[in-house]
Amino acid sequence: MEIVSDSLTKTQELVGDIAKKLKAGAVLALYGNLGSGKTAFVNFLVAALEINSRVQSPTFVILRKYTGAGVGDIKTVNHFDLYRLTTESEVLDLGLPEHFAEKNAIFLIEWPELAEKYLPADTIRIYFDYVDETTRKVNVQNLH
Repeated sequence: MEIVSDSLTKTQELVGDIAKKLKAGAVLALYGNLGSGKTAFVNFLVAALEINSRVQSPTFVILRKYTGAGVGDIKTVNHFDLYRLTTESEVLDLGLPEHFAEKNAIFLIEWPELAEKYLPADTIRIYFDYVDETTRKVNVQNLH
């Protein structure tokens, strides 16, 4: 599914539609350059899942956990940002594959390129392209 979003409202609606299809254990890999909308997407998703947390980019801490009442079986969002990692061994040191066993959680991974071979086969891949100041192209793959 590909959409062109020319407003935050349209992006928020897209995220709401995606949130309705997620179940605990879902892994979402978020691809895109700086400023393409990945962290805004995470912010909207956390809100759509009724988790009342302030979303911040985890670039300098690598992982932020957002927990709350949630929707359905999702009570935690694990938000990874692998931007600062430089090797696959750092992905393993982080224990990324082991994190996926956490119950009642979903996993959002910004800059997932180094982790590709450790992602589950059913990973939802979302590609963000910056078009202009207010417009983004979002391509969602493997969402059922």
